[in-house]
Amino acid sequence: MTATSPIPLARRAAAELVGTAALVAVVVGSGIQATELSRDVGLQLLANSTATVFGLGVLIALLGPISGAHFNPAVTLAAWWTGRRDGSGPTPREVAAYLPAQTAGAIGGAVLADAMFGEPLVRWSGHDRSAPHLWLGELVATAGLILLVFGLARVGRAAAAPLAIAGYVGAAYWFTSSTSFANPAVTIGRAFTDTFAGIAPASVPGFVAAQLAGLVVGVALVAVLFGRTGPAAVATTR
Repeated sequence: MTATSPIPLARRAAAELVGTAALVAVVVGSGIQATELSRDVGLQLLANSTATVFGLGVLIALLGPISGAHFNPAVTLAAWWTGRRDGSGPTPREVAAYLPAQTAGAIGGAVLADAMFGEPLVRWSGHDRSAPHLWLGELVATAGLILLVFGLARVGRAAAAPLAIAGYVGAAYWFTSSTSFANPAVTIGRAFTDTFAGIAPASVPGFVAAQLAGLVVGVALVAVLFGRTGPAAVATTR
């Protein structure tokens, strides 16, 4: 969605909040369910990633026509940056509405998942994820996501976004060391749950810094591979 969208900003921000909340509820809830059904960590990750792929694809297809289905501050910032000159991206006012909506939605989604499984509504995660190789994994995951989202738009294949982006996220669960959070809002939300998908609050700054670095790398790759001009409208993610 761009600055000329006929859909009121309040509705678009609400779609971002609800979509991000639903996404985090899927990620956290499926992680809890997986650990209750199996003691095998590989099977737990398989269940978690499979649920995320299906959930994300559905959410993009449903809410993409309303808000662009960013569900991710990195995607919103990339859309603003790449579309700032020709007006094809969100305005600063829209960015200011989307980012807090996404973050609040992520926190709400984690609390909702905990509530559904009888966990404490808020319990800070003890899952430490502070290590350089994990940060590198987040940089790679985020850069790849940005390249995919904006590459699809540049080549006129945005209609493939639900399948392509969900597929990439599912793959990145497995080929990145960090299991591909690739989303600052989701990272913050996952700090609120001490379950399979959680991340310790002390680990959040490192992950977010790596994701922002990945954002820069991804935008640079889009410019190198597809040129500096093109549509900034997007639909995405995790």
